[in-house]
This record gives sequence, C-alpha cells and structure tokens, in this order.
Amino acid sequence: MRRTKEDAEKTRLAILDSAERLFLERGVAHTSLDQIAREAGVTRGAVYWHFQNKAHLFHEMLDQVRLPPEQMAERLGSCGQRDPVDALRVLRELFCEGLNALGNNPQKRRVFTILLHRCEFTEELRDAQERHEAFINQFIELCEALFSKAADYLLPGVTPRLAARSLHAMIVGLFSDWTRDNSLFDPIGDTAALVDPLFRGLIRDWQAVAAGSDS
Repeated sequence: MRRTKEDAEKTRLAILDSAERLFLERGVAHTSLDQIAREAGVTRGAVYWHFQNKAHLFHEMLDQVRLPPEQMAERLGSCGQRDPVDALRVLRELFCEGLNALGNNPQKRRVFTILLHRCEFTEELRDAQERHEAFINQFIELCEALFSKAADYLLPGVTPRLAARSLHAMIVGLFSDWTRDNSLFDPIGDTAALVDPLFRGLIRDWQAVAAGSDS
C-alpha cells in the first residue's frame, strides 16, 4: 500500500512538473491536459485521477510552491498581535524575504512567471482565478488591518487603505518587472534600496521605526 501511495505521489508530481514546463513555454490557455499527459508520460485518465480539471491543476501548481505574497499573508495574520512598531518592521522583513525568494528559488521564479506573464484567466480557469483573487483581497485586508493598528505612525494623508494598496501595488510591480526582465534589478542585493523608499513614503520617521525606536 505504501508503494502504491508513493507511486501515486510521484505521478502527481510528474504531472505538475510537466504542466509547469508547458505553461511556461506555451502559456496556460494554449496547453491542454492531453499535452500535459504526453509530456508526463502518463494517460489522460491518470491526469484526471489526480486533478479535476485544468483549473484544479493550475491551482495546485501555485500551491506547490510558497509564493512570496502567500508567505507574507500567513505571517501577517500573526503580526496583528505585535506592538505596532514591531509589526511594521516585520512587514518590511516579509517584503524583503519575498524579493529574496524570487531571486533564490528557480521554481518560484518559474511559477510566478507563469502567473504574471503566461496566464489568461479564461472561463476554463474561472475557479483558479477566483481563488487567486480571494488571496489577493485577503493579503490587502491583512496589510490594511496592520496599518490601522499602526495608524499613528502613518504620514499625514496616508490612510491604512492607501498604505496597504501601495504596498501590494509595489510588490506586484517588482515581481512582474523582474520576471519579465531579470536584468532590471537584483532581488537580493537591491532589496533595501527598493523597499525602504516605499516605507519612508508611508511611515513617519521610518528610520527610527526600522531601528526599533518609538518616535
């Protein structure tokens, strides 16, 4: 029984790996389950044994790696219980970790490239699109809640809502630009230079906050 389960898991991972390669090469909309089955060396029935449809397979591919925003959302859920200054520093650290992961992990890079540049959310992918959009909304809401608790540290005219959306927009912009052209910046060496100007534009006396002093 154990061998059967292990073999089934190997088949599942082979299908996901083949889907990733084909999605990256051809785009999600132009890749069929038949093509994925042939690439993986399995039958179409084997694909359907593990995945309900292409939307399910696509969503499982996204879940196979821990994409940077997902890491942030999970940890932001616990940040709300921290001191506001500490939570803001953790938020900055998570942003940096996200960029570092994009540069350090080839699979994350490939999957994010697919999501941002090789995916058209057609009717066939409606379920995957809805799950993805729900995650984005959850992430923005978590950031907004955190900024609300640290509202006294926001610059005049910057609301928690605007701060959360600015943060999300910058994350998506940096990930999208770098996966489009890896020469634009170094997601590891340039991290602080990319991240800190945004926080300085949102947080009053960001230097003191980042250093841990309560201004």
